[in-house]
Amino acid sequence: MNDVGNDLVEIVTTDGAVIGTALRREVHGNNTLLHRVVHVFVFNSKGELLLQQRSLNKDVAPGKWDTSVGGHVDFGESIEVAMQREMEEELGIASDKNVPVFLYKYIHSNDYESELVYSYSFTHDGQVVFNKDEIESVKYYPIREIEEKLGTGLFSDNFEHEFHNYLRLIGFS
Repeated sequence: MNDVGNDLVEIVTTDGAVIGTALRREVHGNNTLLHRVVHVFVFNSKGELLLQQRSLNKDVAPGKWDTSVGGHVDFGESIEVAMQREMEEELGIASDKNVPVFLYKYIHSNDYESELVYSYSFTHDGQVVFNKDEIESVKYYPIREIEEKLGTGLFSDNFEHEFHNYLRLIGFS
């Protein structure tokens, strides 16, 4: 197993231009180093959103419910390749026929890190085999139920930021 803290990521400008590199462990804990990540909202055909409960061993938001898929873009990797890789690594989903749709990008920053987030949407009714090293559990939530539970501490701050962006996109907020 590789040591993820030693993975190399690209440091970027707010528009995504690469201006340097750093180890993942260096960007975590230093919110001045903006780096790229991908998120995927995985919906089923009923319109419910799959959320993952983060592992209790995570350094960021352990045990909190979070975006379906989320991960760093590795050094030299395209956004699209990172998105496909993360979907397969985290949920065992390969997007052969159904292609994820780009939604938007935004910056999420907190005391711990700053991320340039590229967000996608994907519909999937098949099997989900989640990575038990990174994820405690997964569950499909109706959108209304998520809205009702915002601000209760159930979700990661990153997911709440992301979800508000999504609601604005679809005209609900």
